Amino acid sequence: MKAILFEEFGGPEKLKEKEFADPKCGPHDVVVKIEACALNHLDIWVRQGIPGVKIEIPHVGGSDICGEIIEIGKQVKGRRSGERVVVSPGIGCRVCEYCLAGKESLCDQYDIVGFRRNGGYAEKIAVDERDVIPVSERYSASEWAAVPLVFLTAWHMLATRARLQAGETVLIQAAGSGIGTAAIQIAKYLGANVITTAGSPEKLQKAKGLGVSHSINYRENPYFSKAVLEITGGRGADVVFEHIGGEVFSESVAALAKEGRIVFCGATTSETASFVLRQAYLRHLTFHGSFMGGRGELLHVLQLVEDKKIKPVLDSVFPLSQARQAQEKMLSRDFFGKIVLKV
Repeated sequence: MKAILFEEFGGPEKLKEKEFADPKCGPHDVVVKIEACALNHLDIWVRQGIPGVKIEIPHVGGSDICGEIIEIGKQVKGRRSGERVVVSPGIGCRVCEYCLAGKESLCDQYDIVGFRRNGGYAEKIAVDERDVIPVSERYSASEWAAVPLVFLTAWHMLATRARLQAGETVLIQAAGSGIGTAAIQIAKYLGANVITTAGSPEKLQKAKGLGVSHSINYRENPYFSKAVLEITGGRGADVVFEHIGGEVFSESVAALAKEGRIVFCGATTSETASFVLRQAYLRHLTFHGSFMGGRGELLHVLQLVEDKKIKPVLDSVFPLSQARQAQEKMLSRDFFGKIVLKV
C-alpha cells in the first residue's frame, strides 16, 4: 500500500510517499481502508522527534481516521465488511484500574494511533475491533475524521475536568485551532458564555459564527487578561481552556475569576510557564491538567455530532500525497478548524 512516512526525524521535508507493507489482520482485528485522516499537532511533534520517547522508524503518523472495514479477523463478531467507522485514537491496556474505570488516558500503557504505533497517513490500517466505532453517512469521511481527538480532548477538559456549568464564562484560547473550534461548540452546548482569542479579524469573525459572545485579537492585545476583565466587569473568567503554554498560560491565570479553574492539555509554543503563586492561592484558583479522555466520552461526543448538537469544522482537505503541504499549512497557523488528508 501507499503511505506517507518519515525515515528520520526533522522538518516537513522528511515526509515521503513510499510503498509500505499491508497491515496484517489478527484474529481480533479489522482492517480499515482509510478514506480520510485529520492532522493534529501531535503529527508534527512525532515527526520532529520527542525527547525521551522511542518512536520506531520508518514511521507513519496520523491519529484521526475514518474509513471502511474491508477485512475481519476470525474471532471478530459484530462487525461487517463495508461498515463505515472511525478509529478510536487513544488505546489503553483494557485491564488496569484506570481502563476499567473508563479513564483510559491514565493507563500506563496508553498510546495514541500515529504516536508510538503507525497511523493513518496510509491507505489501510489494522486495529483491534474494539477500537472502531461505526458512524453514519450523515457527514463525509473528511468531516468524521475531523472529530475524534479534538472533540474527545475538549469534552474531557471542559465537561469532565473543569466541570463547566451553564451560565459560567469560559475563555477559550486559539479559536482557529481544531481543538479551539471543538471547545467553543462544547462550551456553548454546556450553556456557557464564551470568550475566545485569535490572531486575525477573519478568525474572530468565524468564531462568532460558532457562538462566541466576545472575542479578543491577541496580536493587538497580547495582555488579553485585561480585556477579559473589562468584558466581565472586572470579575474574570470562571474557566480558561489553555493549550499553548508560555506567556499565554501566565496571562490565562491572570484572566481567571476568584475560585476560577484553568484546564490545560498542551504546550504548542512552550512547555514552561510562570505565574505568581500568591495570585493563585489568594484567589483560590484550581489547575487541571488534562490528557485525551475515555472511550465513554468519545462515544458521547460522536453521538452529539450524529445529533448535530456540535459539528466538525473543516479548513481544508489535501490529497494524501500532499501531506507535507498540509503540515506546512498547520505550522503556518493560517487555518480555521481541521486540516484533513483524503486518501
